[in-house]
Amino acid sequence: MEIKKISSSATYPVRHEVLRKGKPIETCQFKGDDDENTVHFGLYQKEQLIGIISIFKEPSILFLEKNQLQIRGMAVLEEFQGKGFGAELVKAAENYCINLNVDLIWFNAREKAVPFYKKLGYTSIGDSFLIPEVGIHFVMYKKHTKE
Repeated sequence: MEIKKISSSATYPVRHEVLRKGKPIETCQFKGDDDENTVHFGLYQKEQLIGIISIFKEPSILFLEKNQLQIRGMAVLEEFQGKGFGAELVKAAENYCINLNVDLIWFNAREKAVPFYKKLGYTSIGDSFLIPEVGIHFVMYKKHTKE
């Protein structure tokens, strides 16, 4: 297993398969994908890209912390789910954020992914909400204290 930085367009095949199945490939391009402060990581097993995660410098009005980053597009190909790869991707993203002295990481989690993120120490806030054509989501976050 290897996790390394990848381009935004390299995320599209996994985003499409896991997050936008049956929708046009253009729906895999997220606003801010190519901003200078956005970074994308890919998880490879035997040269095959099996998981992705993206980090955006996007604050949420729900939190007071000044230095926030948002995780988006976390996905692991279905046949590799439930094997710990997603947790490795989230930990890699967290380490990247900690190195930037981030105070808070937040994201919109699909309803079915909430238990996964809770196991990783994330907390949900507020009520569920619907992202049209994607599904029910919850805002989740984790604060990072300076040591």
